[in-house]
Formats: sequence, C-alpha cells, structure tokens
Amino acid sequence: MGDKILRVNMTDLTVKEEPFPEEWKFLGGRGLSAKILLKEVDPTCDPLGPDNKVVLAPGVLSGSVAPTSGRMSVGGKSPLTNGIKEANSGGQAGQKMAKLGYRAMIIEGKAKDPEKRYLVSLNKDGYAITECPELKGLRTYAAAEKLSEKFNDKTAFVLCGPAGEKGFSGASVALTDEGATHPARHAARGGLGAAFGSKGLKAVAVDDSGTKPRQPQDQAAFKDYLKTFTKEFKEGTNLFEYGTSTTVPVANMLSTFPTRNRHEMQFEHADKLDGKNLVENFETRGGGMHHCMTGCIVSCSNVVHNAAGEYVTSALEFETIGLCGSNCCIDDLDKVAIMDRLCDELGLDTIETGGAIGLAMDCGALEFGDADGAIALLEKVDKGDPLAEAVAKGVCAVAEHFNADRVPAIGGQGIPAWEPRSLPATALTYMTSAMGADHTAGLVIAAGDDPSKSSQEAQLVNALCDSSGFCQFQGPKIENIRALYNAMYAADLSFEDVADLGWQCMQDEWEFNKKAGYDPALPEWMRTEKVPSNDMAITATEDDVARVFERMPVSDELRNLKAVG
Repeated sequence: MGDKILRVNMTDLTVKEEPFPEEWKFLGGRGLSAKILLKEVDPTCDPLGPDNKVVLAPGVLSGSVAPTSGRMSVGGKSPLTNGIKEANSGGQAGQKMAKLGYRAMIIEGKAKDPEKRYLVSLNKDGYAITECPELKGLRTYAAAEKLSEKFNDKTAFVLCGPAGEKGFSGASVALTDEGATHPARHAARGGLGAAFGSKGLKAVAVDDSGTKPRQPQDQAAFKDYLKTFTKEFKEGTNLFEYGTSTTVPVANMLSTFPTRNRHEMQFEHADKLDGKNLVENFETRGGGMHHCMTGCIVSCSNVVHNAAGEYVTSALEFETIGLCGSNCCIDDLDKVAIMDRLCDELGLDTIETGGAIGLAMDCGALEFGDADGAIALLEKVDKGDPLAEAVAKGVCAVAEHFNADRVPAIGGQGIPAWEPRSLPATALTYMTSAMGADHTAGLVIAAGDDPSKSSQEAQLVNALCDSSGFCQFQGPKIENIRALYNAMYAADLSFEDVADLGWQCMQDEWEFNKKAGYDPALPEWMRTEKVPSNDMAITATEDDVARVFERMPVSDELRNLKAVG
C-alpha cells in the first residue's frame, strides 16, 4: 500500500483517497503544504471562503521510528496576513496519520449549512465524515472528552475551538498529546484555526490501531544512523530540558522580554516569571516534564499544576509567558497558566492573544498588571463580548477597535516575544519570511557580521526541519536530515540537494504571497522608537532585505547550523 493523499470536500461531504505523487516523496510538512497550496489555491481568495484549503501534513519522516519526528504542519491562506501560512505542532496526530499512509489531508470547500459541524475519522479500515452536533461550540477540552468516549485510546484528535468556529482570526488548531483528552498542542500562528473552522469541520479523529511504523527502504542504514543521531543528542546539552520557560532570564538580559506593550523590553519582575519556579513546584504540586508525542527524546513540555495539585495546562512556554505575562505586566505564573489554558480551551494563539490584550491595556481598556481582568476578558470570547471578540481576532483588530496607531504587528500578525529591534537578523526574518512575524521561521540570537546571511540560513534550515517532521527543539542539521532521507528512500541526495528542498519551500511560499499581495509592512515606530534598555531600533535597509531573497552560496555556517525556534 503506497502513500496517499486524503481529500475532504466539505461542500459535498465526500472523502476520497488519491495516490501521492512519486516526485513529491521528499516533500512533507511545510514544504508539502506550500506545494499543494501554490498549486491548488487562488492566492487572492477569501481565507474564510470555500476556495481556501487547509492542509494537514505530517513530515517526510513522520510515522517512522526516527526520534521526535511526528510534527504536524497545518497550512492554508492566513486570515491574519492574507498570505500563505504554516503552523507546526507536536501531539500524536502527525505520527498516526503517517502510519496510516496519509502524507497529507486536504480540506476544501465549505459546509452548505453554516450551523452544522462535522467530524472526519480515519483508521486502518478507512475513513468517514459524520455530523457531530454534540461538539458544536464546545471548548477544546470538553470536545476532546466527548470524543474520547466515542473512540479508543489509540486515537488522536485535531480540534477547532469556539474561536475557530466563529472565524476569529487569532484562532489556532488544537492537537491532543499523549493524553487523548489534553488538546494542549497548538498549530497556533496565522489564524489557521479560523480557516479550519470556516469549513464546518470541528474535529479529525486519527486511530492508528493495527498499524506499524513506516519502514525505510534501507533499514540497516536508517537504524545505524539513528543510533548516532540519538546518541549525539543525548550526550549533548539539551537546551530545553526544562522547557522554553527557563529562557526568561536570558531574554530579559537581551532586552527581548516584551513589557507594557513593548514600550520596554525588560520586566522588573522577570524573576517571578522564570520557568525555574515551575520546575521547583513539581516536588510539591506534582506535574513535571513529559513529551507530547510518542518517540520524543526532548521532553520539553512542562505539565503545570496549581497550588492544589490540580492539572492546569501543558506546556507553559516562553512565548506565552512573554506575551500574556510581562507584555501585560502580569507577574504571576499561576495567572499566566490560567490564561494559557483558556487560550487552549478557546483555540487561540497565545502570542497573538497576549499581544492583543497588551495593546488593549495600552489603550486603557484594562490596567497593566490586571491578571483577573485579562482572565475575565478571555472568558467572554465565546459569549459575544465586542472587546473580547476583538482580542480573539488579534492585535490589528484591537488596534482598529481603539483606533490605535502604535501597533505591535508586522503584516497583520502580532510580533512574538523575540524582539526585532534587539535582534537584527530576526528583524530581517520577520520582514522577509513568508510566515511574517514568526520566530519559528528563523530565529537568530547572535547574527554575526551579516544579519541578511544569518536570517536566510536560519529560515532555510527551519523550513527544512518543518518539512521533515522533526521538532526544532531537537536541533537537527541539514546533514542529519540528508542521511535519514537517503536511508528512508534508498536515495543519494547530496547536502546541496537537501538544502535546495528548504530553499524551494521558501520560494513556493514567496510566490504565493506575491500573488496574494501580501505586505510585510514594518511599523514605522520600530525604526524610530528605541528599546530603552539597549538604545536599539530596526536599521535594516532595502539592500539588507533584498539580499535575503537572493540565494547565497552554501557556507560552513550553514553546514553546522541547527534548527531553532
């Protein structure tokens, strides 16, 4: 049984299999999503209309025994940027979908009755699409609970929260992790949850019972290389042993910890938000570190309990702490954890939402530091409150609500915690990547002497990582991916061949955005308003930007560069 594409038409409620093109065998995840969207979607279409498509694509190595290789890419035209978008997530669905032989699921059309919600289910015996009125409007945890009663414990779920059902452009797509009732992993950036929900699709259930891992064509080479690759990772320094939350002190030191809607980039109470506090609480509260997918060797996800020892959320990451915490001057990790859980329940991107709440505070809707007010506002997202709905639509919607002119967004998308004024190469990533202001597209902390080169190389490696199925936190290099692709398909790809796959992904995305009229407009205030703690502003020139779009020769730095996000 060969690889397949599953095509779900929400207009006529049909599901059908198609053979996976042989010439695409080295495409997966983000690279495959970009190729499908460029081929099949009119870049000028309405992101919430029937002509947009949502692509669920595991990586090239997903479903195999390669460690930490089961990431899922969710792709489509973004309701936030009006350009192409890929949002990448852990969880169980990517591995399971790949083990069933599906290299991608393409969701197209739109349900004729906007009041109805549907469920697509997959297993080794086939697939089905059914109406699921009992899930309509449910928050993600409640929906996962109901679904878990219907399916066995081998089933993973991909879910749309109320924000996505309502078409709010800050909406995410939720995926369950090792606990089938914990939809705590999110393909968050770009508002793709709204594109997903606009189809009338509420959930996808993926059951891999009775399947085996995908088998490489050169099993001996695959097995031997995995031993080396895994050993190198385990003997090296795991930067995410306690998750990304422990990077708070470094970010604060580097003036990239947003505070008071980015008027400052260092927070006077950063120590209270340091993830080490979460780690210290494990002994008394419970929780701890775990992995979000079977086969993960990073285990970066913290399971956060409250003072009563009750589960609250997983994982509480740096970006959430930065945007929902310091950006709003909220210095209580327990309150930030509640905000994170609410965003997961509603199906909202915590970066976009934290940026939107911070802007609302700057506009006087709430006081900076008002954690209870922020939590109360989030509770109203699915209850018809105008300000809460503006927050759920993102930073630019809040700016329009208040007629604000100092907007922390680039190209329609809220800026992540990693500050472009303090990080010159990251600024170029935000200005040139088809993903817009997205740190996972090519985060660069130390730019060296050539920020344009550093940005381009980081973008290329990350695009390739997002296509492979690997997690960026595992830090794979191009050479690691090359060796495993060759063993998987008994191929003879060179380093340059594999680097070209990453570059082609970027080119496909840029071409889509050019046709879509995507405008990565940089807020002028980011050039004129300097970060108080380091006196930096964005200084990138037109030539700096143009050089990112021109392929540079393969360098020693590129050969040794690890993916990072």
